[in-house]
Amino acid sequence: MTRDELFENIKRKKSFLCVGLDTDVRKIPQFLLDEDDPIFAFNKRIIDATAHLCVAYKPNLAFYESMGSFGLQAFEKTVAYIQSEYPDQFIIADAKRGDIGNTSDMYARSFFEHLKVDALTVAPYMGSDSVLPFLKYAGRWVILLALTSNAGAADFQMLPVDGGEEALFERVLRTSTEWGNSDQLMYVVGATKADMLGRVRAIVPDAFLLVPGVGSQNGSLEDVARFGLNSQCGLLVNVSRSIIYADNTEAFANAAAAEAEALRRQMAEILIKNKLIEA
Repeated sequence: MTRDELFENIKRKKSFLCVGLDTDVRKIPQFLLDEDDPIFAFNKRIIDATAHLCVAYKPNLAFYESMGSFGLQAFEKTVAYIQSEYPDQFIIADAKRGDIGNTSDMYARSFFEHLKVDALTVAPYMGSDSVLPFLKYAGRWVILLALTSNAGAADFQMLPVDGGEEALFERVLRTSTEWGNSDQLMYVVGATKADMLGRVRAIVPDAFLLVPGVGSQNGSLEDVARFGLNSQCGLLVNVSRSIIYADNTEAFANAAAAEAEALRRQMAEILIKNKLIEA
């Protein structure tokens, strides 16, 4: 999916919502445990209820890997179901891979040739040779960790570089622009760091940003939009727990849709206010 196609979906759906499929078998409604594949059964209902309200899905690999081969099969079935039934959706594998050489080549082959997801989250700590193997795939996206919302982000990401005012996260952003451009590189920036988005945009003004932290982490959608929007929206706001675990009864999918619709309405207002779509 190209950047223009993603923006067209945003305009058509009046939404820049990404639903995070952080599916924990211990949190899903109990009645689903009678299914042959409870994880996939849960995901399928969430997807069917929210696909018209969002433009992307982001299954987090850790939640599936925790279940061994059974969980990985559910992950693959989830990806295949989205691709088959909702081909306009942008699929992000949240795997945070970060290795070099042949190992990165194999990760890239797994996600981009076998699973054929649109994007993969990648940790850039090991430098260019941990990222470049993923950028060989035309039409696929690398989403680099840039400025995350966890408390430990301050341990490294905010450290000054070479004794100057530039922080390490800014050096990562600046260096990454030598590897690829905004047609293939996105960046993770936590919603709880919304006031830092101006510094991010100064370096990557045209790139899409994947922004977690709105919802359960109390990030402000309005602040994210105020500091992060660009002329093609440039934002995918990921919300996981507050949508998929909005209810724990047989009505869980309807509750998820209601939460997603409330966010979509806010996003539509933001897009209209910023003249990215018509009212």
